[in-house]
Amino acid sequence: MVSASEVLRHLTNLDYPAQRDEVIHEAQRQGAPQDVLKALHGLPLVSYRNDQEIVRSADLDPAPERDRSQRAAQARDRHD
Repeated sequence: MVSASEVLRHLTNLDYPAQRDEVIHEAQRQGAPQDVLKALHGLPLVSYRNDQEIVRSADLDPAPERDRSQRAAQARDRHD
């Protein structure tokens, strides 16, 4: 998963309001990696008024400061 800052880094020139396809196109234009594009493809088909609406709607990493092993350990601890 990607972080909100990583997604927004590839949307700096996006004009709002923007439809999902416009968001994805702008990210592609700015050279976004596949994981960012995958997160954006999961956005609902609505019009976005600002960055925060995209961040709230995208499937993003809730704890980007943690690495994958730390998140896995936390998930195991919750289920024990």
